[in-house]
Amino acid sequence: MTCAMCPITVKKSLTNLEGVIDADVNFDHKTAKVVYHENSVSIEQLTKATTNVGYPSVVSK
Repeated sequence: MTCAMCPITVKKSLTNLEGVIDADVNFDHKTAKVVYHENSVSIEQLTKATTNVGYPSVVSK
């Protein structure tokens, strides 16, 4: 993420997915913490959503 709009774009890409309850995107740390229903959305769908808007992501537990 390189600008102030990046976290907003990432958050929207995640929260638009059915099953995502909340997404907290941190510009300084370049991270996103996502609260979601495991039965409704997969990790693959989450990472695909961010990749589709130009921000490839990986899971960190």
